[in-house]
Amino acid sequence: MKIDSIAVHHYRLPLDPPFQASWDPRPRTSHTATLVRVRAGDYEGVGSGDAMLGFAGNEHLFIGHDPFNIERHVHILDNLQFMYGRMWPLEVALWDLMGKISGQPVWQMLGGRSNTVPLYASCGERKPAEARAASAMALKSQGYPALKIRFHASDPREDIAVIRVVRDAIGPDMHILVDANQGWQMPWDSSPSWDFKTALWVADALYELGVYWLEEPLHRHDYAGLANLRKRAKLRIAGGEGNRDISEQRQYLNHGCFDVYQADVVWSTGLWQAAQLAREVQAAGCIFTPHTWGDGLVLMANLHVSAAVSSAPFVEFPYDPPGWTFDRRDFILKSQIVPTAPASITLSDAPGLGVEIDWVGIEKYLVHTGTLA
Repeated sequence: MKIDSIAVHHYRLPLDPPFQASWDPRPRTSHTATLVRVRAGDYEGVGSGDAMLGFAGNEHLFIGHDPFNIERHVHILDNLQFMYGRMWPLEVALWDLMGKISGQPVWQMLGGRSNTVPLYASCGERKPAEARAASAMALKSQGYPALKIRFHASDPREDIAVIRVVRDAIGPDMHILVDANQGWQMPWDSSPSWDFKTALWVADALYELGVYWLEEPLHRHDYAGLANLRKRAKLRIAGGEGNRDISEQRQYLNHGCFDVYQADVVWSTGLWQAAQLAREVQAAGCIFTPHTWGDGLVLMANLHVSAAVSSAPFVEFPYDPPGWTFDRRDFILKSQIVPTAPASITLSDAPGLGVEIDWVGIEKYLVHTGTLA
């Protein structure tokens, strides 16, 4: 069976009220999803993620090839992403297609460690201390063992004050994870990343508040600084969510930069390389637990890799109501991705990624490539 066709479509869901993403000073009034459809005979695989701009005209590199020749496809996708940007949504679609042809779930094809993934609640908005504490209490009552809180104040002492109020509210038996968002910036953000002394000072302050990890505390390419910070900090250092090349992830490993590796399979590595990286990370005694922010299909792709190979204590589950809810995150799907037990999700034995796209429902959100900006 050969690949017959590849199609890329873009959908935009209006957000009212806007989502106030901590890493973006501009309120987000819409949420855009890119879906890649790959057909082979009577089967179709679907992936999502970055906009795949630059892919048009390169379909011939895959059409007519065996969809199961995944190492070849990953090599070509890596060539394309060097030229044009992230191309991993196509690889997600290929894994979905291979699963449907073979009748297997992706998590089983990649390793099959377990079909149950423990979750932590990942918040996306910066809120005043009392509001964030109330949110944390609600998430704790739902059984989440940990929540992620975002930093982005110009003075980190303001964000640390929020952590202090949250810790007092939830007590010692719920983990707090902190994302400093210093590893990368939005295109219009010209402010500098933290320097080493600031990052170490924040890490020490957060350790005193019982924080489990500090994420992205320095620029993503500051390998020496991250390695030094990890040696001197008393809490875990996490990062690597968006570095585009597998060699960059291995640079982190070679330098000893992180305790927690967070390569997003759609942003950073693809599924095939993410599974390889997870095994290398865990062999080094570290944690692999991917970044998962995006639409529901992005989340599901990362959950399948986690189920297949990761032994992490918990995996990111984007959920921060009322700004970021299941219906906003999963608008492309027929059914929302919800925990199947308190703070965990059990992936089904359905072939591929095990979810269905609501093609009829999202038709009204279809946009043209030229209007994506």
